[in-house]
Amino acid sequence: MEYKDYYKTLQVDKGASADEIKRAYRKLARQYHPDRNKDPDAETRFKEVNEAYEVLSDTEKRKAYDQLGANWQAGQQFRPPPGWEGGFRQSRRTGEFGGFSDFFSTLFGGGAAGAGFDPFGEMGAGGAGAGFRRPPPETRATLSVSVRESHEGATRAINVGGKRLSVRIPKGITTGQVIRLAGQGQQGGDLLLEITLRPSDGMRADGKDVHVAVPVPAWTAALGGKVAVPTLAGTVSLSVPAGSQSGRKLRLRGRGLPGNPPGDAYAELAVHAPEPQSDAQRQAYEALRDAFREHDD
Repeated sequence: MEYKDYYKTLQVDKGASADEIKRAYRKLARQYHPDRNKDPDAETRFKEVNEAYEVLSDTEKRKAYDQLGANWQAGQQFRPPPGWEGGFRQSRRTGEFGGFSDFFSTLFGGGAAGAGFDPFGEMGAGGAGAGFRRPPPETRATLSVSVRESHEGATRAINVGGKRLSVRIPKGITTGQVIRLAGQGQQGGDLLLEITLRPSDGMRADGKDVHVAVPVPAWTAALGGKVAVPTLAGTVSLSVPAGSQSGRKLRLRGRGLPGNPPGDAYAELAVHAPEPQSDAQRQAYEALRDAFREHDD
C-alpha cells in the first residue's frame, strides 16, 4: 500500500499547531464538501482531508504517525514494522462516505460504530456509513453602501442577530456583488451580504459607471463653454459643446468606480435659465426673445 502524507493533504507544515491543523481542515472541508463542490474529484478529496484530520487532530495518533513516517514520502510503498499494533482498534470518528483508506486501517484499525463526523465542527447522529450532515445554512441579507464608500473603500459596523460585526467594503464594489462573512450567519453558517449602492454627493452608480446631473446655463448650452463637474476624485472642468440640450451625456473616461478597467463618469446636462434678478437681466432676456422672434419670422 502507498504511504499517505497527511500533512501534505492538509497543506500544513509538520510542526503545525493543533489550531493551525483545525483551521486548515475546516477550510479544505468546506472547499471539497460534496454539498458545495460538484467537481467529480471533490468527494475523493473530501475523504482524504477527513482522514488526514482524523490522525493529525488526535495527539496519540499523530505521535505514532510521526514516528512511523519520519523517512517516508507520499506515494511510496509502505508496510508497518513487524509487531506493529498501535493500540488503535477503534476510531472515534468515521469516514462520511465509507471507511478510511487501507493505509489508515492498517495503522489504526477500521472505523468502528460511533458518531458520524461533521466536518463543520459538530457530531451528527448515526453509525459508520451514515449519510453526511449538510453544512449549516447560509444567511442572506442586504447591505446599503454609498457610492462614495465604494470609491474609497470603508469599514462598517453592522448588527446581525444580536452580534456586532465589522465589515470591510472593498473599493469598486457594485450593486449585486456579495460579501461573505464565514461562520457569522445562523447556526454557524456563512453570512452573505448582497450589496446595493445608494447615491451620494449627487452621484448614482450604474455598474462601475457613475452619473451626475450638471446644471448648465442656457447661454453656455447655446454658445458652448466650460462647466464645473463634481466627480468622485474631485471637481473637473468640462467643455460643453455649443447647441447642447438637457439630457445630453458627456463622458469622463476613467472617472467612475475603481476597477480594472475603472468605470467612467457621465455628466448629464440639465439646461436651465436663471430667473432674472435685475432690470438689466430682464432686458437681456427680452432682447434674446425679440432676436429669436425676428429670426423665426
